[in-house]
Amino acid sequence: MGATENTGGVVTRFAPSPTGFLHIGGARTAIFNWLFARHHGGTFTLRIEDTDRARSTDEAIAAILDGMRWLGLDWDGDEIYQFARANRHAEVANELLAKGHAYRCYLTQQELAAMREQAQAERRPFRVNSPWRDRDTADAPEGEPFVVRLKAPRDGETTIADAVQGDVTVKNEEIDDFVMLRGDGTPTYMLSVVVDDHDMGITHVIRGDDHLNNAFRQLALIEAMEWPTPVYAHVPLIHGSDGAKLSKRHGALGVEAYRDEMGMLPEALFNYLLRLGWGHGDDEIISREQAIEWFTLDGVGKSPARFDVKKLENLNGHYIRESGDAALADIAAPLIAAHLGHELHEDGMDMLQRSMAAIKPRAKTIHEIVEQAMFLFRTRPLNLDEKAKSLLDSDARALLATLLPELEGLEEWTEDALDTAVREFAEAQALKLGKVAQPLRAALTGSAQSPGIFDVLVLLGREESLARIADQTR
Repeated sequence: MGATENTGGVVTRFAPSPTGFLHIGGARTAIFNWLFARHHGGTFTLRIEDTDRARSTDEAIAAILDGMRWLGLDWDGDEIYQFARANRHAEVANELLAKGHAYRCYLTQQELAAMREQAQAERRPFRVNSPWRDRDTADAPEGEPFVVRLKAPRDGETTIADAVQGDVTVKNEEIDDFVMLRGDGTPTYMLSVVVDDHDMGITHVIRGDDHLNNAFRQLALIEAMEWPTPVYAHVPLIHGSDGAKLSKRHGALGVEAYRDEMGMLPEALFNYLLRLGWGHGDDEIISREQAIEWFTLDGVGKSPARFDVKKLENLNGHYIRESGDAALADIAAPLIAAHLGHELHEDGMDMLQRSMAAIKPRAKTIHEIVEQAMFLFRTRPLNLDEKAKSLLDSDARALLATLLPELEGLEEWTEDALDTAVREFAEAQALKLGKVAQPLRAALTGSAQSPGIFDVLVLLGREESLARIADQTR
């Protein structure tokens, strides 16, 4: 069959269309499928649904695979490319034709348009009622194009026992005879999905609830082929903070934007998306190992979840604080190098890593880490930002000129020694510590924002610190 064989047990799939980036909603769907498979010791598969040849691109495929790997969502076996299986899809449609469960429909575009207009005039839903459904094939116009439609059931009703939505029932008269093969013989999405799910042995179809209506049409095809029915689990979509369906106006939609533009860690985004529509009691911080242990479809809510960037940033801050200094330095280094125009050398990397203990407690994003660390790599004389300039007025410069000999005379350049020296200096000048620390920070970093001032002095070292202070006293 050319697809992943079912080796028994749970098999899930994530099936994105490569027409753009890995959407944040798609990433959550992938996480749910991955966790469900891992929880049950099953198989998680990846299928690239690239049948839309006009819109599918290699760049989009690369972005999806990159986003999956960044989130740590490893799939079992090779990814399946749907378009490569078009012959298999067509084979199933022709088998249904032979069994009498499908038919060749010769309705023209003009006839279909007329049917649609009539339905609109009568204010009823448009359903294709093809005269070719039960017509003798001998009447078929020779050489004319046709599509192949499934003979959907017309009587009774169909119920799906959805693992998230509960029992959902529709009348079969609402299920249309959808097209399986187009006029050029190529298979449609609706056919390809069902065939691939069967051939890949998918046991659980976990996807957005915008596919719920499709499930009834796909189930009609499954039953016509007498194939096993997968368990369906249709997850409510993610909404924006205003309650509307998540869209571009709500901000970033692609996973790579959260990584590159917003400075999020994969652990934080994984945790946040996991909790967006799924819960385990009041637990908010959930490790990957705990998620695998706890994840069941029972925990998925029936209502849409609202995306809250502030909550994500707070969660990201937690994971930054929990991250190792070397790992954070490795993430921040390329961004710092891009600002500087050159890569960091070994001593620069060492200094960056040592700075993490001082920087990460107050950072919520990787970009904030980069901003806080940039002072380490600036060259003298520093370019002062506007706030730093305002702090370094003539009185402040005179104060630093008085402080400089005190610091030059220190035997030890340690945080404790510097803390004691600066506090004693401020007391001798009858000043609060901030009145000394703020101009000192401006002189050392070129900014009014930085890690603690004594951390800054230690990280820069005696020689560089004294030189930067001296630059602002001349």
